[in-house]
Amino acid sequence: MATKGNTTLHKGIPNIKDAFVVIVKTEWNATIVNKLEAGVKKVFKQAGIKSKTITVPGAVEIPFAVKQHYAYNKQVPDAYITLGTVIQGDTPHFDYVCKLVTDGVLQLNLMLDVPVIFGVLTVNNQQQAIERIGGKHGHKGEEAAITAIKMIELNKQLNG
Repeated sequence: MATKGNTTLHKGIPNIKDAFVVIVKTEWNATIVNKLEAGVKKVFKQAGIKSKTITVPGAVEIPFAVKQHYAYNKQVPDAYITLGTVIQGDTPHFDYVCKLVTDGVLQLNLMLDVPVIFGVLTVNNQQQAIERIGGKHGHKGEEAAITAIKMIELNKQLNG
């Protein structure tokens, strides 16, 4: 999701019935993250997909919340979507946070029986984030929702 946009992503979106997705989002950079979430919910509303949102303090906490939800809730969702925005600062903290959250989501994808979609923006500045919530780089929240729909369908096909 780092290029100007996947021109084929919006093609061939499966029609999924009775899907349920958990969105895990951060409080940090809430103005941007809330718009990412609004994009996810817009696509889900059009597709008739139910969702629930869990809010965590920061991006590093996202994998923990996904793991705990999966482990301790009776209703396992068809997918998870992770949403956050990490903006480069003056220290290497940005690099550590980005690596921790990306590695955490990768581990979850390898551990869980449902897809975990990476919808965390890792950008150099606020303007780059704005460009990814409906600007020249598309809407990464909407793209995350479409990716979730496609991965739910793929997971169903793979598991028969």
